[in-house]
Amino acid sequence: MSTGSLRLAILISGRGSNMLAIARACAAGTIAARVVVVISDRGDAAGLTHARELGLETAIIAAAPRDPTTLERPLTGLIEDHGADALALAGFMRILPAPFVERHLGRMLNIHPSLLPAYRGLNTHRRVLEAHEAEHGASVHFVTPELDAGPIVLQSRVAVLAGDSEATLSARVQATEHIIYPRVLAWLAAGRLAWRDGSAWFDGRRLERPMVEDFRAARA
Repeated sequence: MSTGSLRLAILISGRGSNMLAIARACAAGTIAARVVVVISDRGDAAGLTHARELGLETAIIAAAPRDPTTLERPLTGLIEDHGADALALAGFMRILPAPFVERHLGRMLNIHPSLLPAYRGLNTHRRVLEAHEAEHGASVHFVTPELDAGPIVLQSRVAVLAGDSEATLSARVQATEHIIYPRVLAWLAAGRLAWRDGSAWFDGRRLERPMVEDFRAARA
């Protein structure tokens, strides 16, 4: 993968707040990359409007519900047509076909709202509150065919506060996502982060455990 001129495709399904954080970081030069297309599986995704307002090219993929295999051909076509070097999943709520993931191993990242490997899947904030956890966070990881199970690069940690609701906890976690996801993509674009032998490597060393940024002192 070339560095310094990374061509990035971002996949969304909803508001696209992480997409906006990434796109703005690219525009500011914080990430040595250019967003070549924002792709959504939903034509009504608010993130598409936000992307167009930033002057980004957008595309919509039509696929049969609950059938990931129908995503492969249109998604592959868009990635190839735009010459994307890397893919960032930013709230993309569809399971990708395993053959597609295998072809893009090491070039596709995702952010998940939990401290993986805990709380894989959906409704993480609710489940954390129900379990009376003391802390929560988000994880940026390489995408592999197993859902939310790829090598973790960087995690944010936030405190679960007394009186937290799903909404307040989600907002606090999401604020950290907008910091750590662009940071990891900047490492990828600069060649500091790499995929090797099924693992994440940073600055030439295999990551034996995720790096962590601690936001637990931030109470707001």
